[in-house]
Amino acid sequence: MANKKGSSNNIDAKSFTFRELATATNSFRQEFLIGEGGFGRVFKGKIEKTGQVVAVKQLDRNGLQGNREFLVEIFMLSNLHHPNLVNLIGYCLDGDQRLLVYEYMPLGSLEDHLLVEPCVALRQQPLDWHSRIRIALGAAKGLKYLHEKANPPVIYRDFKSSNILLDRDFDVKLSDFGLAKLGSVGDTQNASSRVMGTYGYCAPEYQKTGQLTVKSDVYSFGVVLLELITGRRVIDTTRPCHEQNLVTWAQPIFREPTRFPELADPLLRGEFPEKSLNQAVAVAAMCLQEEPIVRPLISDVVTTLSFMSTQPGSTPGITGAVLTNFNLRPVQLHEM
Repeated sequence: MANKKGSSNNIDAKSFTFRELATATNSFRQEFLIGEGGFGRVFKGKIEKTGQVVAVKQLDRNGLQGNREFLVEIFMLSNLHHPNLVNLIGYCLDGDQRLLVYEYMPLGSLEDHLLVEPCVALRQQPLDWHSRIRIALGAAKGLKYLHEKANPPVIYRDFKSSNILLDRDFDVKLSDFGLAKLGSVGDTQNASSRVMGTYGYCAPEYQKTGQLTVKSDVYSFGVVLLELITGRRVIDTTRPCHEQNLVTWAQPIFREPTRFPELADPLLRGEFPEKSLNQAVAVAAMCLQEEPIVRPLISDVVTTLSFMSTQPGSTPGITGAVLTNFNLRPVQLHEM
């Protein structure tokens, strides 16, 4: 490709050939597959020249963009840098192949550690309460950067537990942000409907109209926070009918603060500060408000979770005023 201004030579990410990435992943063998989602499959790989271990995302080739449009999106993604975002290392634009190369996250996703089958849960140490709040805070900080610092702002569109990745220290890095436009040509409505594939995480107004705002992401964050509190999947057809949809099941409890302990993950065995649990449930309830206008900004969520994360045993630093700024309707915070 010719080196023109605005072309690939201005992208802050390395250009790989398809052969290099095929070699890195042993020809995309099944045993190297570490994930699969709406945008394509992800393989663990090792770059031959540098020895760097990476995650290679092979984008679905249906409805691919033209070269120029793809490079514009890569340029934007490569300029998003934050400790709570997965770093884009490189890309491949080779014929009809579209691949992205990210830093490898050795501990996988939040889903791998939180939303596991009962037999697996018995064999592994459950996430303690402080770790859950710390993970929620890291995810909220990543969203805050995308909403308030990125230029132009980025709406995540597909925020969920499987896109919250963990490094060796259980520090959070968000993945798959900003990928919606990489999968379609021109038709933003189709791009939106494609991302809506993760049922349960999408805000009501997104499902009804296809219109996205930063408050749509806040709703999705509320779903993930509720998963962290309860240890339940957002949709679980193995549960009794009235408990299969996590948000629907939790909403009546949101209106009765004395019932908040019912939401706690049984694997915690009661080992959590009750006040911290109450405040986490209150934040989740605020984020899950039906009307977008009454949901908090993600920066307000970061402020509250920051207080909570610094107090693993108790949370005296949280004030009613901080939480009341969220305009929470169903939960009476002064009762906590």
